[in-house]
Amino acid sequence: MEVPILKQGSYLIASVQSALTDADLRQLQERLAGMVSRHRSRGVVVDLAAMDVMDSFASRTLRDTAHMLRLRGAATVIVGIQPEVAFAMVQLGMNLEGIATALDLEDGLALLDERVGGGPGHVR
Repeated sequence: MEVPILKQGSYLIASVQSALTDADLRQLQERLAGMVSRHRSRGVVVDLAAMDVMDSFASRTLRDTAHMLRLRGAATVIVGIQPEVAFAMVQLGMNLEGIATALDLEDGLALLDERVGGGPGHVR
């Protein structure tokens, strides 16, 4: 399933709508890297609110994606991790070390504004 990616000012917002296969995660990673370059995005929010399961591959791929985007000049914030998913991740020793997280999209955008500026209302 293709994840919709919205451009808001100098930010991209990827909203995961359902569980993703490994191929879906790789496609998301490639699309985000391409769009960050194409749009010269300064920040990316990945909204996982609809995901009720996260395995180690998904966790690692999201972490790698955030590091890749950082190398391209865009900060990444992961938002919407459900409490049950967070609990399971901790129990299984999975982490998003070095990646900013926030409760929801609003908090994620505010965090990007603090870190890089140039949010949705920003005019260059």
